[in-house]
Amino acid sequence: MKRIAVLTTGGDAPGMNPAIRSVVRYGINQKLEVMGVFRGWWGLINEELKILNQRSVSGIIGQGGTVLKTARCSEFRTEEGQKRAYETVKKNNIDGLVAIGGNGSFSAAHEFYKKYNVPCVGIAASIDNDINGIDYTIGTDTAINTALDAIDKIRDTATSMERIFVVEVMGRESGFIALTVALAGGCEDVIIPEKELDLKAVCHDIVHGNLIGKMSWIIVLAEGAGKADDLARQITDMTGLETRTVVLGHVQRGGRPTAFSRDMALNLGKAAVDCLLAGKTDIALGMNAGRIVEVNFEVAIRKKELKVDNFYNLIKVLT
Repeated sequence: MKRIAVLTTGGDAPGMNPAIRSVVRYGINQKLEVMGVFRGWWGLINEELKILNQRSVSGIIGQGGTVLKTARCSEFRTEEGQKRAYETVKKNNIDGLVAIGGNGSFSAAHEFYKKYNVPCVGIAASIDNDINGIDYTIGTDTAINTALDAIDKIRDTATSMERIFVVEVMGRESGFIALTVALAGGCEDVIIPEKELDLKAVCHDIVHGNLIGKMSWIIVLAEGAGKADDLARQITDMTGLETRTVVLGHVQRGGRPTAFSRDMALNLGKAAVDCLLAGKTDIALGMNAGRIVEVNFEVAIRKKELKVDNFYNLIKVLT
């Protein structure tokens, strides 16, 4: 193996840049040439790539986002798109790919490997922490801390103004961010895709709390379980109490990666290069109990089952 390429695909996550830096610098240390592919699979299809050196990744370790850019690419799902990507790989003498992204990225990498036998290793980077078989992904810790910082600030005004707040966080199919920040933020309730909403029970708790003198209330809502404005309107209608909303949105994707996200990214970048050099392929890398694990793409792309009861019950007990 003489030349590898690295790309970031799907939604960006804080820590992608340290992962890129690690792949490039460690790869060069191992006598490899490293190419950067811009805008993910789109860049591979359209041959938007270049050789990277030590200076190419200088100063990016603390930056959010990805210097290689990222994009959704429906064209890569087509036979023609994949064929053009393979032609780019062969033309540029690329011996292996490191794909930094989530389950959509790994699905694409898995299919590309099966069709064209191009070695692919994935680095799990997803703020939703939704890669099956992996405890923690790059970016999750940073996104949680970003959301938690916002909730701490919202708590100040909720308490001062004696109001109910519904705070919508990211998590289209996973409630991991919502559960984690609700517990760490001392929030009164959490609503997630994995658990059926009992709005009457939520409103009953709010009214009961109000009667015994608890005048502020924060509900964390994962975006996949509903919209903050709709939920707030229903709560006001059922309780008669003023309810405000905050939608954190894409602010959770940005910002400087935490030390945890950086360290994980740097270690996984090195591990990805080592895997390619060892002839390993069709695997995703992540962290379990502080250790790097290798998970077959076929396993990694399955829906991850989130064990919500312990989280949820503790949130309710500590309200």
